[in-house]
Amino acid sequence: MSSRAAIRYAKAILDQAKEKGTEEVVFGNMKSIDATLNASKELRSVLKSPVIKPEDKRTSLKAVFADYDPSTLSLIDLLVDKKRSALLGQVAQSYVSLYNESKGIVVAQVTTAVELDASLEAKILAKVKELTNSSEVTLEQHIDPSLIGGFILRVGDVQYDASVANQLVSVQKEFSKRL
Repeated sequence: MSSRAAIRYAKAILDQAKEKGTEEVVFGNMKSIDATLNASKELRSVLKSPVIKPEDKRTSLKAVFADYDPSTLSLIDLLVDKKRSALLGQVAQSYVSLYNESKGIVVAQVTTAVELDASLEAKILAKVKELTNSSEVTLEQHIDPSLIGGFILRVGDVQYDASVANQLVSVQKEFSKRL
């Protein structure tokens, strides 16, 4: 969940990118920043640490994200200057959400026990398009072997759990009620 400050920074960078016509480039940058921060516990620790000097944080971030759009690099400078570098991941997530919202893109998250094949993925995309009345849907796939089978579909605030694990829990609750 993003803080209000992260959302404000994301709105500002989105507005700036729209003015410059670079919103898609910055979108790619923000997705990459989010993925990088999710993958690197060390980088997240550097950004959160009050012991590490702001200039060292700036140097680290500019080394990692050197070839990014100037708008993205100016955001990094601003966050470091304001001692808000720990918000970078939240700002990136907020930007991606705001960008998708502004373009009318619905993001659906599907969690399965195994990777989806192309035909099943197409069926899920079609169903999400039908349910949301949206012409553009992005599907984010997550794999969780503990589901055993089936899937969990999340679109916005709505979640549909058709996993075997959930059905087994339901059966277990039903049996325990009858005993």
